[in-house]
Amino acid sequence: MITTSSIADRGALTRNRDRARRQGAALFLHDEAAGEIQERLSEVNRTFTSIAVVSGFPEFWQARFPAARVVPDAEILDLEPGRHDLVIHALSLHWADDPVGQLIQCRRALRPDGLFLGALFGGRTLMELRAALAEAESRIAGGLSPRVLPMAEIRELGGLLQRAGFALPVADSLRRTVSYSTLFRLIADLRAMGEGNALAARPRRFARRALFAEAARIYAETFPEGRDRIRASFEIIFLTGWAPDESQPRPLRPGSAAARLADALGTKETPLPDKPDPRIR
Repeated sequence: MITTSSIADRGALTRNRDRARRQGAALFLHDEAAGEIQERLSEVNRTFTSIAVVSGFPEFWQARFPAARVVPDAEILDLEPGRHDLVIHALSLHWADDPVGQLIQCRRALRPDGLFLGALFGGRTLMELRAALAEAESRIAGGLSPRVLPMAEIRELGGLLQRAGFALPVADSLRRTVSYSTLFRLIADLRAMGEGNALAARPRRFARRALFAEAARIYAETFPEGRDRIRASFEIIFLTGWAPDESQPRPLRPGSAAARLADALGTKETPLPDKPDPRIR
């Protein structure tokens, strides 16, 4: 069901993903994200024995994490509270109507001191396509329609981890630039990724042919890549957080230090004057 607050049309999103699978999904960015996640896990001094993966492409992620339980990225996640020591949200969180709710469900599915790793597309993804379509549509139709999914910035996502109750939250990003022969090849690749327009507010009528022709011209002029090609930016944001546990490091209370900084630096401590210096304004 689509509500007034829905970002995604879940039915359209499911159809887009099913069509991509039938036609041989282009999951090279999923491969990039999975490789990055596996590399990060190799740096954690721990063996994970109960793994869950949330994904819109279960076959791919099951192959990368054979021991994991893979569940769909539904509004209510099929995760049992306190069951897992590792939960991965795999490149689908950007489609969530309630990303904080998704993060909270992942945290609740973790055992104490369990690890959460998330990957999603960030705000710099498809910025060239967004700009070209907006300029073309404003010229031709005199307005704008929702055609590219709005995506969160990294500074916003770090705050979401804290709101969801994770300890030691970290957000960082990986950027990739892909070149295409034309805008139409880019759009075909997005469909093959299952990332076509599934916005709830998307136009239901066919766009005028002139719109995409003008967008392709603007794109080629504004964002060229080498000879006769265009560039497309993709930003994958990685979120890391831990289910709270007493064993985790905590910041010290102000004034609780057992040693003076001056002693550690081998210098003399100069107390501040009780009264302000009149020379300083």
